[in-house]
Amino acid sequence: MVTEHAAGRLVTVDATDGGRWTSLQLAGREWLWAGPGLVTGPRAGLATFIDAGGLDECFPTVRGTPDHGGLWNQPWDGSVEYDGAVLTRAFTAGTDTVSVDYRLEADPGYRFIWAAHALLDCVAGTVVFAPPGTECRLYPEAAGELPWAWPDDAPWVVSSWPSPLELDTYGPSDGTAAGAILVDCPTVSVRDRGAELTMTLSCPGQPVSTALWRNQGGFPTDAPYRSLGVEPMLGRVFDLAEAGPDDAAVVPASGELAWRLTLSARPV
Repeated sequence: MVTEHAAGRLVTVDATDGGRWTSLQLAGREWLWAGPGLVTGPRAGLATFIDAGGLDECFPTVRGTPDHGGLWNQPWDGSVEYDGAVLTRAFTAGTDTVSVDYRLEADPGYRFIWAAHALLDCVAGTVVFAPPGTECRLYPEAAGELPWAWPDDAPWVVSSWPSPLELDTYGPSDGTAAGAILVDCPTVSVRDRGAELTMTLSCPGQPVSTALWRNQGGFPTDAPYRSLGVEPMLGRVFDLAEAGPDDAAVVPASGELAWRLTLSARPV
């Protein structure tokens, strides 16, 4: 593994493994989950996504084709190119704060989904905070007992936050796994073991949301493990192929789009 430190050593990334963040140190603790041990070393050249934990940059989609985007199996040298687009990022450190400035260069009109696919080192009882009443698009994988019959022809069901699946609490292992998108929700906080992490995404004029992934031993079916994902994103759906006219980010006429992700933490 080749690592590099960014933002005053608050963030560690593996440049050979898709630029994956392997560590995020804020408020005196580690926030990123180390993963289920499914793979060692870089995932370069692999065709099927393997979960390594930490934070993967998903682009130009999260689900669909390619699964988890096309960056996780490429080396990252300050910037990375995929599908004719070039993505660059720069880290800036503050006091228990990290800001990441992204710039995408692509053809005008290029549509995409991007997510900071962060899997967090949290325990049962962790609480996720978002504005009440936020539109919540629910995607069940192995969601167990649901409060309604899931339509066969719908990729998601719309609810409001907090959802009837109680996604605001990371519970004990119960064999469930579900994803959700908090639509037009740029800020989410996570409270765990006496500390709170807040993530805020800013990109004026583009759809800014937060994706959630709560796996309480329900995924994958053959060898389930636990994971909690809180993922600031550009877009309103997981799969670019399912995106409606306003559900994906679009590169403007200038051929460049910039956005900023800010992460901060504090004791509570």
